[in-house]
Amino acid sequence: MSKIAFIGLGHMGLPMARNLLKAGHALKVYDLMQAAVDELAAEGALPARDARDAVAGCEVVVTMLPASRHVEGLLLGDDGLLAEIAAGSLLLECSTIAPESARKVHAVAKARGIEMLDAPVSGGTAGAAAGTLTFMVGGQAAALEKARPIFQAMGKNIFHAGPDGAGQVAKVCNNQLLAVQMIGTAESMALGVANGLDPAVLAEIMRQSSGGNWVLERYNPWPGVMPNAPASKEYEGGFMAELMAKDLGLAQETAQGSLSSTPMGALALQLYRLLLKQGKGRKDFSVVQKLFTE
Repeated sequence: MSKIAFIGLGHMGLPMARNLLKAGHALKVYDLMQAAVDELAAEGALPARDARDAVAGCEVVVTMLPASRHVEGLLLGDDGLLAEIAAGSLLLECSTIAPESARKVHAVAKARGIEMLDAPVSGGTAGAAAGTLTFMVGGQAAALEKARPIFQAMGKNIFHAGPDGAGQVAKVCNNQLLAVQMIGTAESMALGVANGLDPAVLAEIMRQSSGGNWVLERYNPWPGVMPNAPASKEYEGGFMAELMAKDLGLAQETAQGSLSSTPMGALALQLYRLLLKQGKGRKDFSVVQKLFTE
């Protein structure tokens, strides 16, 4: 079993770290929120005083942070954490960040003799808790084979997307499509209900027809259609709208860099930014349904 440092115990990081513990790995954890550290310490993890203390003596470092600026701020610079991680170690950067930020960290890690993979995830908090996440991995294939047992403790599907930064490119493509599916589903649900259809009946008709998609299968945005979906819990839990807006912004930055045309992604970003202005950023991203009903 590996000695692993896990930094970032938010909604996703906490259950991911818990699954590493369950798999028998020796885990040292750190987060700015002491309550999250204490929770895992009670389950057998070793609490760290700070990020530098977390990586001391560890062979593998996993980071799960909110955005590019947090990752670069933690890892890069003269006093960045990459200067503290031992050469020969494995860095698994699981945050969703800009592909260019990931490549920047890859370059510095490589110069210091650290093997790095950018490995953002899909599957939400439920997948993180169940250990069924999908990992989209960018970096060297040999490093992925070393990391595979660690990923397998946290996820079900592990894809090698390509070289440095490719994992992040795959993630922004996936989340852009997810946002477009969610918006289209919410729009159609609202249209049907406004014209007298029962939302549960409409959802099942579309699910079984050519409009079927992942949102209709697992994450319907109309309250009451799926009892366990965030929509049926006042849009609490799940994946916050502000994080979807962040990921859509990353998709637009990526498109700009390759001169790609992404009109649907651009519209999705504007709709999610509207939700943020309405104060719904902390709600689950399926709250976009309210744009068509309020």
